[in-house]
Amino acid sequence: MYRFLFTYLFCASFLNLSAQGFQVNFQGQKQQGMGFAGTAIFQDASSIFYNAGSIAFSNENSVNVSITPIFANVLYVDSATGGAYRTENPVGTPFCAYGLFQHKKLEKFKFGLGIYTPFGSTVKWEDNWIGRFAITRLKLQAIYIQPTISYRLSKKIGIGGGFIYSKGSVNLQKDIPIQDSLGNYSHVELNGKAAGFGFNLGVNFQVNDKFSMGLSYRSKIKMSVKKGEADFSVPSSLSSNFPNGNFSGTLPLPDVATIGFAYKVSKKWTLAIDINHVGWKSYDTLAFDYALNTSSLLDTKSPREYKNIFAFRGGAEFGALKNLDLRFGGGFGFTPVQDGYLTPETPDANRIYGTLGISYRFTNRFSMDASLYYTHLKRAGRNIETNLNGTFTTKALAPGFSLIYNW
Repeated sequence: MYRFLFTYLFCASFLNLSAQGFQVNFQGQKQQGMGFAGTAIFQDASSIFYNAGSIAFSNENSVNVSITPIFANVLYVDSATGGAYRTENPVGTPFCAYGLFQHKKLEKFKFGLGIYTPFGSTVKWEDNWIGRFAITRLKLQAIYIQPTISYRLSKKIGIGGGFIYSKGSVNLQKDIPIQDSLGNYSHVELNGKAAGFGFNLGVNFQVNDKFSMGLSYRSKIKMSVKKGEADFSVPSSLSSNFPNGNFSGTLPLPDVATIGFAYKVSKKWTLAIDINHVGWKSYDTLAFDYALNTSSLLDTKSPREYKNIFAFRGGAEFGALKNLDLRFGGGFGFTPVQDGYLTPETPDANRIYGTLGISYRFTNRFSMDASLYYTHLKRAGRNIETNLNGTFTTKALAPGFSLIYNW
């Protein structure tokens, strides 16, 4: 049981590093305000993330810096005891920065660089909660670096692509159901660093002055952990069963294909829709190799059996004034987590959310964007491996803010 719990926790943790079992794109305030739809329309330098082909239609250099604090809380109610337990999460602060550049002699080419953190938050359950043998604390940090190039084939078609370097780390802590002479439970702290490589492709087609389409693809990335560290705090009599040491493993992060549509209803109104297909089926099993093996700590394989999903996003932009734009949107996404695999690290469910947004241009060069995101999730289930059985209710509020400078 102990060796399983060790592997189980670390597997679930690195899934969070990708997208918590579902895709959320806190990577551009304009798109966030429109329900995260932005594949078919060029907004600003953040389009480097949404569709590399669309940035071919930019006409100036631009720098965009953004942050979206996440205020999230999870309530768990155990089915057997009726006990209620909450997380005590600090505020997560994912950020992104984009630069978009062009050369006068190569005006059809656009060059961009994106640096963003898809997730960088902490999950902390209250002391002595019923699932403490599954998790007590989880801290995740991730940085994606994406150089991108785009080319305008014609007045209507832009194509682009880029290279992705992904670097991440995780710190995970949990109790172990072994007590010392004073009745204190044992504890383990896991630390790991991972890196992986991938690519992205995109095409944008301006059908006419009002209607545009976009296609983008982000490849699967294999996050490789080479020298993770496990630090066990157990009674001295069991220290040989739980030796501190290294481990290695590989986790596939899913590919994402998106088709988007945008329609300019009038001079003031623009509508956008995105449909995502996320290849979570690639995450069926995780295997880890431990440098030091014992009868309690063996190399293991842990099934996950995730499924591919679709997500639907849409929103509208309204040009209220010459220098003021308003936005709203929302979306729905299916969960890839099948029944029997629900965990306190990823208490995922089918997701419905809403967003609002605003932009204000101080000058022709300097502007500000802001957005607001809210979701409320609820899901009941039992994990077939840990037997943790109950209902998770998650609430998340994320106000975002960005500054943009063009020249």
